[in-house]
Amino acid sequence: MRNVDYLICRNLSLMLSLRRVCMVIIISHFSLFITPSSAQTQKGKASYYALKFTGRKTASGERMHHDSLTCAHRTYPFGTMLKVTNPANGKSVIVRVTDRGPYVKGRIIDLSARAAREIGIIAQGIAPVIVERHHPAIIPFKPDDIELPDFEIGTNEGSDAKPIWVALKEEYLKQQGK
Repeated sequence: MRNVDYLICRNLSLMLSLRRVCMVIIISHFSLFITPSSAQTQKGKASYYALKFTGRKTASGERMHHDSLTCAHRTYPFGTMLKVTNPANGKSVIVRVTDRGPYVKGRIIDLSARAAREIGIIAQGIAPVIVERHHPAIIPFKPDDIELPDFEIGTNEGSDAKPIWVALKEEYLKQQGK
């Protein structure tokens, strides 16, 4: 009887630990979408892909190209647009996540060579950056101080001329009727 009690307790504790693991995975997976955008700002070090990586497949299946504005990030979904800012000079670039990484401790993002050139970190190789999710859904507005030109759109009212396609169709029907 003791063996049965032991197996029941062991299976029960195993089920509870599996349940905890599943909850942790679910919470960590969806926490990126639940947290406000201000909490999604990351500060850390960035590096960039060497030119020798051009043509290799990324984790998303796309081919890497040094002139593309792409990056590798550990957690953001593929296709997410990120704004990467170099706080040293204030320059920023918008990149798309196409790969996973970097897998070096202390780095938060790997940029393509062009993206690194845009924010001025090529000479340094590794530089501190600020990474935040880019939301392109900002609706533009018209400032009050700009005047738009007035123009009129007229119509061709009262013209007795037939459109050319009507005249050609009538001529064709006359020829067919002979």
